[in-house]
Amino acid sequence: MKSKDKKRKHIKLNIKNIITFFAFITIVLYIAIFYNLYFGKNNVYATDSIPENNEEVNISQAEEVNLDKIIEENLAGKEEYSAQEVELEYITKYNNNPQLPKGTIQVVQEGREGKQEVVIKKTYNENNEVISEEQVSSKITKAAINKIVSVGTGNYKNNYTAKVGDTIYVTSDRLSVMLEPNESSTKVATLNQNNEMKIAGISGDWYKITSNDITGYVKKEATTNLNPNEKYEENTGTTSSGESKGRQELLSTLSFDMKLNKPSGLSLEQFKKVLTDSKDKNNIFSQNAEYFYYIEKQYNINGIFVAAVGIHESNWGTSKIAQEKYNLFGYGAYDSNPYNGAYTFTDYSESIDLLARVFVKYYLNPKGTSIYGGETATGSYYNGATLTGVNNKYATDKNWANAVYTHMKYLYNKL
Repeated sequence: MKSKDKKRKHIKLNIKNIITFFAFITIVLYIAIFYNLYFGKNNVYATDSIPENNEEVNISQAEEVNLDKIIEENLAGKEEYSAQEVELEYITKYNNNPQLPKGTIQVVQEGREGKQEVVIKKTYNENNEVISEEQVSSKITKAAINKIVSVGTGNYKNNYTAKVGDTIYVTSDRLSVMLEPNESSTKVATLNQNNEMKIAGISGDWYKITSNDITGYVKKEATTNLNPNEKYEENTGTTSSGESKGRQELLSTLSFDMKLNKPSGLSLEQFKKVLTDSKDKNNIFSQNAEYFYYIEKQYNINGIFVAAVGIHESNWGTSKIAQEKYNLFGYGAYDSNPYNGAYTFTDYSESIDLLARVFVKYYLNPKGTSIYGGETATGSYYNGATLTGVNNKYATDKNWANAVYTHMKYLYNKL
């Protein structure tokens, strides 16, 4: 009996399993039919032949995927980002000083460069060559200290000519005394503002001085023959700019291949004359002509060249960046976002002074050349101190040098 009961039970279980299986299949079929009726109307399935009925067939508009083309396009637009610490250029502040003779300049505080961390984006072409490079962000890690220069506006002139034995005074907040008359020499001491010195010798832009037990060389630009404890009244004499060179002499130096790391030699009055022009609708260049003269005195650069670059880049000061950011050169403007990338200055003198230093430090002199403020040129973009040499790295426009030279000729011919 027990074996028969087990057999009957086994048969019952098999019948139950069969019924469950068919019920599951039925449910699956109903789900498939329901899905096809309500969700599968717009689906198109691949067939080996065209349907015989006239029902509309939806055809995909997507292009055939070309992997070779995609790879090529990605290589052509490959971008690389890198972070690096670079120098943060200082700003020069020019302050009028009625206690100084008209037209003179004195360095009151030497500028100190800071540090900043910048992110550079490089774009490569299909040959893995860099086709563009721009700074996309920056973070200051060490603040720069402004250079401060006093500009004489007094109603008198200084006809002083330095002689050995004369007493002079320090004008800057600190003045480096060098072992030899060049920026790359060893510093032997530091003098403070208003310290008294005696001229022991004269060598170009340097004085050999003695002060107490200190002997060495100092830059002329940070000294004065005027005692800071005395008041000076109006007198006569030549301006500090010296005697003006004649028109023909100045024009004889003009050429497309002229060296730009030398002053033009124009006087302050001549700069004001050539930069006063009807094209200057906002009087930006005429009102800031003196600063193109001052950069020649401090940085050994052709001020007419810098003015011509400003005229070209700002269209005589009418560009939005020039008018709203006091930036005549579009300095800092990235190709991807020129206006927001361009530096903002508080006045035009700051942009003029900064661009002059940028040209001198990076473009116009080979690496290691002694330049200004105890610094040496990095020569990062040096390809010769000519318009062609600067064009090579400064501007992507191959006609940039010709355009700038056209403005230079125009200004020189106004002498």
